[in-house]
Amino acid sequence: MNEITTAIRTVPLEHYVFLSFVLFSIGLAGALFRRNTIIILMCLELMFNSVNLLLAAFSAFHSDPSGQVFVFFIMLVAAAEVTVGLAILVMMKRNVDSVDVNQLNRLRW
Repeated sequence: MNEITTAIRTVPLEHYVFLSFVLFSIGLAGALFRRNTIIILMCLELMFNSVNLLLAAFSAFHSDPSGQVFVFFIMLVAAAEVTVGLAILVMMKRNVDSVDVNQLNRLRW
């Protein structure tokens, strides 16, 4: 085993599950209840990262690298989400002069 796997295994798996659940819950609450687009994007990133943490922990505990491959693909999806989200944010700021989600109905044709 390498150093990272043994370092991850020193902490019990339940702690990783609990931390991932807490981070995902915070991200979900922020995405549902906040109106600022930047904060919603940050909460989505927090949710992605909580899933990444859980996948990496399970992958290390089961000595199976396939979870880390999924983490890589989730990071690619997160990068694409940020790119599209920031493009939408720039268009909102140009057209509506606000980043409030409630103003999105003004962007219709």
